[in-house]
Amino acid sequence: MLDIADELNRWVEQGRDFAVATVVAVGGSAPRQPGAALAVDSEGTAIGSVSGGCVEGAVYELCRQSLDDGETVLERFGYSDEDAFAVGLTCGGIIDILVTPVRADSAARPVFGSALAAASAGEAAAVARVTSGPADLLGRALLVRATDGAGTYEGGLGGHPELDRTVAEEARALLDAGRTATVEIGEDGSRCGSPLVVLVESSVPPPRMIVFGAIDFASALVRIGKFLGYHVTVCDARPVFATPTRFPDADEIVVEWPHRYLESTDVDGRTVLCVLTHDAKFDVPLLHLALRLPVAYVGAMGSRRTHEDRNKRLREVGVTEMELARLRSPIGLDLGARTPEETALSIASEIVAHRRGGSGVSLTGAHTPIHHDGTRGPSGRIGSVA
Repeated sequence: MLDIADELNRWVEQGRDFAVATVVAVGGSAPRQPGAALAVDSEGTAIGSVSGGCVEGAVYELCRQSLDDGETVLERFGYSDEDAFAVGLTCGGIIDILVTPVRADSAARPVFGSALAAASAGEAAAVARVTSGPADLLGRALLVRATDGAGTYEGGLGGHPELDRTVAEEARALLDAGRTATVEIGEDGSRCGSPLVVLVESSVPPPRMIVFGAIDFASALVRIGKFLGYHVTVCDARPVFATPTRFPDADEIVVEWPHRYLESTDVDGRTVLCVLTHDAKFDVPLLHLALRLPVAYVGAMGSRRTHEDRNKRLREVGVTEMELARLRSPIGLDLGARTPEETALSIASEIVAHRRGGSGVSLTGAHTPIHHDGTRGPSGRIGSVA
């Protein structure tokens, strides 16, 4: 649901009634992951997607019905071998869809409104909803925010007093990790008893991509980084090259020695660092620091000769073999890239493969999973996603 927060927040502000269908669990080769949503308002306007087209029509009708009768409903969709044209996922996967009415008279509206406003404003927040359990709890929601104190939350699931506290703790842990996942919790808030399944959707600020080196290849990488949803910073010590005119798509342009900027800026486990300077006076002090930071990806551009020389220099300043093993160099996947745009695609492909656990090989003739992140999560439920 939070993936379409901007538009849904406008609907809330305009006082529109709507129903939202959310993917809450997946199995097999499902096209969308938990948290993906489609919403329909009282005028029949639809936004979002839950299946890339396979079951959109049927889910649309479920939303219209839920909006009319005010009932929350959980529906499973899967492929039908008997009838290829039957409602189902032709990709062979299975998805569970939770449809929740968000009307002016619904108990869920205040929590949904707060969650959508937070996500739309770029605030780190997580909304937890019961997706399996007693009918009277289905769809109940609570919200935790990164700015709230420990143990505080909005809304509630309406069950045992300890249930809300436990779910809030689980939601906060997933929010801290920037993850969306399902968890199983007992109705009394313990790990025992009849379990509830709760989907926790996390909305966090975009991950950072920092591109070092204001060269023509960087301009193409900035564009594809923005396309992938990163907050992109370009850093170069040369003011004549690091300009808004050369990088109009960048969120931020910094004129500073790369290693000095990296020392002073905030990074986390989702940050990707792309070093395109291929100049030892910039690369060595920068990579000496970067390879010791808890970031998601560090890649450096250069020929194989540049790579060997750079590694030698890094060893001389104390970089260990274990640290060097983190360095993706020469940067990118082997696509035969020549142009800046092709090279940017090569780099972005490696970043995605590294993040998702992909092999980078062609899917044609391969027997590896198409989707690597829709398998088993911490709770053992299908549908957890990082």
